[in-house]
Amino acid sequence: MKMPPRKNVLLAPVTVTPTKPLTPSHLKGLLWTDVMFRATVPLAEVTYRYSHTTYHVTEQTVGFWEYLDRTRGETDYAQLSEEEIGELYVRYRAEEQPQGARALRPYRDAIEHSGWTHPASRRLLELWAGHYEQLGMHDPGLKEHQPPGLALEEMVEQLSATGLVLDQRDCGGPVYLDLTRDGMPLRRIITSDGRPNYLACALRELLPLVPWYDEVVLLYDRELDTDYQLLNLVLTRLGPTVRRVPVGRVPIDGRIASARYGGWRGHTAGALLGEAAETCGDDTEALRLGMRLYFVATLGPGQRESFRHDLLRNSLTMAARLLKRSRAAVAVGTGDLFDTLDRHRRGHAYVAPYQLTCSLLGRGRPAPDPELLSAVYL
Repeated sequence: MKMPPRKNVLLAPVTVTPTKPLTPSHLKGLLWTDVMFRATVPLAEVTYRYSHTTYHVTEQTVGFWEYLDRTRGETDYAQLSEEEIGELYVRYRAEEQPQGARALRPYRDAIEHSGWTHPASRRLLELWAGHYEQLGMHDPGLKEHQPPGLALEEMVEQLSATGLVLDQRDCGGPVYLDLTRDGMPLRRIITSDGRPNYLACALRELLPLVPWYDEVVLLYDRELDTDYQLLNLVLTRLGPTVRRVPVGRVPIDGRIASARYGGWRGHTAGALLGEAAETCGDDTEALRLGMRLYFVATLGPGQRESFRHDLLRNSLTMAARLLKRSRAAVAVGTGDLFDTLDRHRRGHAYVAPYQLTCSLLGRGRPAPDPELLSAVYL
C-alpha cells in the first residue's frame, strides 16, 4: 500500500491555568487531546504545543499569585493539596477589588524575563504531572519554561501590519482585535493599562508557529467559541488549514460552573483517580483505558451528560474486559494500525478521538487491536 505524504500538524489545545484542581471538565479536554495526539502521531508529524509559561501573564494567574503573597505571606505550598490551593483560588475570585496593573507588573516581568512561577502553581504542576503519569498521558512540558515566540508588542505590530488591530493606547484606550470586515465584533485583547487576556497570549504563541504547519488543530472549551472563531480567522490568513474542535464541559449534578466557584470536592482528578484505582486494583492499563472510554466515548463531545461515578466504574470494568479480549486476540493476528486510524480522519489530518474510541465498543465488534490500544490508550 502506498502511503500518502505525512502532513505537519500543530495540536494547540486550550491551556488549563495552574490555579485550581483538575476537574472532570479539565480531564475530559486533556484526555480528548491525548487520544487525538497519540492516534495522529503514526500518520503525521505532530507538534503538541501546550505552554503554561505563555498564559501565566493573564490576570487570573498573576492576580492569584499577588493575592496569595498579599494575604498568605510565607505559606509552604509544597505541603498543600490541589484542593487546598483551589480553595484559595475560590477566595481570590470572590474578592471584590482585584489589584491594578501596577501591582501585577512585577509578576509579569518575572515571568517574561526569568520564567518564574509562583510556588503555589509549581506545586499544582507537580501534582498534575503525577496525574498525567498515572493516566499514561503524554506530558507536553508541564513544568518546562516555554515562552511564546513573540513579545506582546511584536504581536500587536504583526497584526497591525495586516490591519487586524485597533490600537487606542495613544488616547488612553485598549487594543482591540479587529475582524469587523469578517462580520465579527471588536474584541479587546489588551487593556488600556497593558494587561493582556488569554486571546492575546494565544496570538503571541501561535502567530510565529502556524506558517510552518499544514494543519492547525484548536481544541477548546465551548464557552470560548467566539474567541476561537476569531483565532481561526487570524491564523487562516497565515496559510494553514485551521480546524476548530470544541469540547463540552462536564456538568456536576446537572450544573456547569467554572472551577473558580468551587463545587468540585469529590470530583477532582486526584479523587477520581483514587476511585478508579480502587476499582482496577493493580491493573494500570484498565484504569488508563477505562478513563478514556468514559471521558471520551461515554460523555462525547457535548455537555448534556452529568458526571456519574457509576458510569465511570462501568467504563473501568468494560476496559478490563476489552483488554482481556485483546490479549487473547494476539494469537489470531491483528489489523493494520494505519488503516484503523486512517478511517477516523474524514478529510482532515488528525484522528477524531470520539469516533475512534467509540469504535472499540458495541456488541459483535472484534477484539481491539493490541497495537492500537498500546499506541493510543495505554
